[in-house]
Amino acid sequence: MAHILLIDDDHNLREVVGFILREAGHEVSEAGSAEEGLTTFATISIDLVITDMKMPGQTGLDVLRAVAPSGTPVILLTAHGTVNQAVEAMRLGAASYLLKPFERAELLVTVEKALAEGALRRENASLRDLLKRRQADHGLVYRSTAMDRLLDQARQAAASDAPVLITGESGTGKELVAQLIHRESSRWEAPFVAVNCGAIAGDLAESELFGHVKGAFTGADRDHLGRIRAAHGGTLLLDEIGELPFALQPKLLRALETRQVDPVGATRPVDVDFRLICATNRDLVAAGRDGTFRDDLYYRVAIVVLHLPALRDRREDIAPLWEHFTQIHGDDGVTTTPSLRAVLESRDWPGNVRELRNLNQRLVVLRRRDVLDLDDLNAATSSTTPPPTSGSLPILGDLPDDQLDLPGLEREVIRRALVKFGGNKSQTAEYLNIPRHVLIYRLKKFDETS
Repeated sequence: MAHILLIDDDHNLREVVGFILREAGHEVSEAGSAEEGLTTFATISIDLVITDMKMPGQTGLDVLRAVAPSGTPVILLTAHGTVNQAVEAMRLGAASYLLKPFERAELLVTVEKALAEGALRRENASLRDLLKRRQADHGLVYRSTAMDRLLDQARQAAASDAPVLITGESGTGKELVAQLIHRESSRWEAPFVAVNCGAIAGDLAESELFGHVKGAFTGADRDHLGRIRAAHGGTLLLDEIGELPFALQPKLLRALETRQVDPVGATRPVDVDFRLICATNRDLVAAGRDGTFRDDLYYRVAIVVLHLPALRDRREDIAPLWEHFTQIHGDDGVTTTPSLRAVLESRDWPGNVRELRNLNQRLVVLRRRDVLDLDDLNAATSSTTPPPTSGSLPILGDLPDDQLDLPGLEREVIRRALVKFGGNKSQTAEYLNIPRHVLIYRLKKFDETS
């Protein structure tokens, strides 16, 4: 049961009320003045305070003012109640107000109600703290006004079911923003399903997204819901939406407009309820011009557009992110010198938050002591640069004395880059610092000349 602090200068009343509360199973601490009661409150854990309103020295309202910020409920007792006193007590946060004399049942009902409300407030505070920790766990750590504005817009968007398009460079945290929108929406208890459009095989993409029925094709030995139906009632994130095969784009558009999907091999559509969020590091308007992304689908998914700024455009976020990752990868005892922090804040971070996190983990794992400094940075970064080998490309060392096959060199660089990024053309183009349509053109040219 609860631990209750009873404050009243009337010894007889304390004895009677204390007996009733103890008989009900509560633990009771008593004090004969406000000053004594507040000293007791500061030294032990109390679940509820019951205090007389009028006492020599400090009053019950003084006790209320001192206790209220802790969230502990307070019941005020008085033999001279007025409407103004009751209003003032409730304004200051009193849980309830009892006029003397009161009945045993009235006291116990008031106490149980106040304890229940106090438990609810503590639970709400605990949930708020949990939410803050979850947000931090998802990497939403920032100090910049740019991120503050962006996340305000994300929370506004979460209040509706409008499709959201999140744009930004790779590694900026687009999926984290999508998760925030889902958590802040009315769909937060339903599934959040994330699909990387650049990672699903082309011949399986339709089945993966829209599902299939048993016997739809060789190997389809059972029904498959598909990612869209798996998000029923919740949120579907299509990451790298620009990589969605062109042939499937009309089918996605139809699903958005009709709220139905057509599983592969099915004879009738299936109703589905989902909220769509898309993310991309591509310029979808330019993709529309070069014929790789449908304009009508773009206008359907880009109702709300949120642009996530690159880390180099919000350098004030680097230090808090670094400290956050240091706690994740190490502990509170690991610190960073000002000189290292200054170097980190001066970098451009082409890989954005993902690159910052990876570097932090490397330094924390390889550290020689619990203070990270420039020597740790130099040791960690130099160890990741492999020495030239005889099999290296000529551009990584001295030019050969023989003739150089430039077209062959270009083909080899593109081939290795595609392998590096698992065949993802958008990431490959970004890595090679060329537009995606130029990469596609060169790949076609290589096919024609090979």
